[in-house]
Amino acid sequence: MNRPAEPDLETAVPQFPWASLNDRELLRWRISDLKVRIEGSPLEHRIQRLYQEFQDKGLSYRPPCYLTTEWLTPDRIPAVGIPFYLAHPRLTQLEKTMMLEAEGAPEKECMKLLRHETGHCINYAYRLYTRSRWRELFGPMSLEYNPHEYSMKPYSKQFVIHLKDNYAQVHPDEDFAETFATWLTPGLDWRSRYRGWPALKKLEYVDHLMTAIANQPPVFTSAKRYWSAAKARSTLENYFIMKRREFGKGYKGFYDPVLLRLFPKTDTGSPPEPAYRYLVQNRKILVDTISTWAGLPKYSVHELVSRLTERARSMQLTLPPDHDRDLLFRVGICLNSLLLSEQASYTNQTNP
Repeated sequence: MNRPAEPDLETAVPQFPWASLNDRELLRWRISDLKVRIEGSPLEHRIQRLYQEFQDKGLSYRPPCYLTTEWLTPDRIPAVGIPFYLAHPRLTQLEKTMMLEAEGAPEKECMKLLRHETGHCINYAYRLYTRSRWRELFGPMSLEYNPHEYSMKPYSKQFVIHLKDNYAQVHPDEDFAETFATWLTPGLDWRSRYRGWPALKKLEYVDHLMTAIANQPPVFTSAKRYWSAAKARSTLENYFIMKRREFGKGYKGFYDPVLLRLFPKTDTGSPPEPAYRYLVQNRKILVDTISTWAGLPKYSVHELVSRLTERARSMQLTLPPDHDRDLLFRVGICLNSLLLSEQASYTNQTNP
């Protein structure tokens, strides 16, 4: 099935007085004063594409969407929240500048997130989680929910794989949302993809369930729109301060022993190359690679690399005279270990 190409992002959106401001000026604006809307924005095309996917699956339901400060579907509220920065390319650009990435900016990633969130939405709208078979397959909704602390089993075949970090394993609610998103994905032969997996039973149940409710109206709707961007009085500057603090907190370890193992002090007799310069030169590849493989926000990885770089400078550390490509590999492993251990330490401190 052919689908229309996404509109050009620079010409398909309404013009706003703040769109031509530099970053410093734009950061002074309150989120609510931006007045961005889904209608007429790049998101409109993506949501229409989502609704077409629902139609192609025979579903009459259309999940309502609104702008928020992050990707979310409020607990038991059937409405999908989409980050406001995706409603205008200038805001997407600012998000990338301040946070090094804009979650959901690429269309493929955005559609995956939309399918996931609408899994929550349809679950709540039809109260599917109250069904005994639902609870038998996915578990009770009453289980404790903590997306930052769960035992991930990367090779488990009990769960589908849709979003990164094996997110279906977080909670029964996420398991259903991921299973629904997998079922909804156009062109995916989920029966073949998950043949022999216990997760196939969940997909078959979703397929049966969607057939049963295909033409039924939702049993629950709500006009509540939590964390709406239209009511967010925070300035963009404060929004980023809080977001950076959230992503960066907990990474306050003592890095000297690690740095000394990576860059031992030696007397080579020749002018040594500063270790901090090596870290600066390889910052991008370290941030991109670790954030991808560890499933951590780019800002958190960038923050740690920056701290290690500054500490290496102040300690006047230098590169080993015989360093090779293995050094970059070892640096990456150490960074990854630091990030994960500090994340675990922070989680334990905040969840005694």
